[in-house]
Amino acid sequence: MKISKKYRKDHIFWGWIFIFPTLIGLLFLNIFPAIQTVYLSFHKSAGFGKTKWAGLSNYKKILSDGEVFQSLLNTLKYAGVSIPLIIIFSLFFAVLLNNKIKGLSFYRTLYFMPVVATPSAVAMIWKWMFNSNFGIINNLLAKIGITGPTWLSDPNVAIYSVIIVGVWSAIGYNMVLLLAGLQEIPKSYYEAADIDGGNAWKKFKHITLPLVTPSLFFVVVTTVISSFQVFDSIFMMIPEYSEAMIKTQSLAYLFYKYSFMLNDKGYGAAIVVVLLVIILCVTFVQLKLQKKWVNY
Repeated sequence: MKISKKYRKDHIFWGWIFIFPTLIGLLFLNIFPAIQTVYLSFHKSAGFGKTKWAGLSNYKKILSDGEVFQSLLNTLKYAGVSIPLIIIFSLFFAVLLNNKIKGLSFYRTLYFMPVVATPSAVAMIWKWMFNSNFGIINNLLAKIGITGPTWLSDPNVAIYSVIIVGVWSAIGYNMVLLLAGLQEIPKSYYEAADIDGGNAWKKFKHITLPLVTPSLFFVVVTTVISSFQVFDSIFMMIPEYSEAMIKTQSLAYLFYKYSFMLNDKGYGAAIVVVLLVIILCVTFVQLKLQKKWVNY
């Protein structure tokens, strides 16, 4: 590799030294496992923890497996509902908390707290709240004469219960990212808009929204990826043998099911490779479309 003359050799040396720990972590914790998973997807279990070459048989099985297509549909439903809600609420609260209001630090901390909590703890708390018999949500609904649904056991409702948890958990992190982008917008733009008589909506539409699009684009990409990878809340909240599981399980959960519950690691690897391809395709489309709406 030809070294650019504008960089000193000692600077390049120390640069590599500083990124070396991260590089090793990526290599052994991300890149190597990903390659191993792709390789394993062409194998099937031979018993006693061993595998044998199976060629494309796992991928052929996926094409005729109704459970995979149902899980894909569940994943798309989760992503299709949760992503817009996460983006809208994150941007709304970021704009709201970008103003000088009383107790600003308290509100910022309050909205960020779900990010600090572990996903398993969050899922367990919401599981208790969604309990149809003694959960706080149904008890509050009962006080106003409404019979609450069976949030986690009804096949038609369970997926939306998981979506509620996913949206609630993601708002704080994305809000902070968008808030950082909002604070980079020069105040002079808003002052000029005030002089021209612009109201709050016009300032948001013509100043805030266009100038926050770089941060918004990053939030959209990361939110899409995390939504397609939903697993924790499904695993912790929906019982394994519940009727609702088939209508709720995602591709990530199906990968876990085959790899670690049914001990068919080859087929599980093939499922997660399909999920990886879907995420790569969606991300590629997003990168291509960013030129049409992101203002750098």
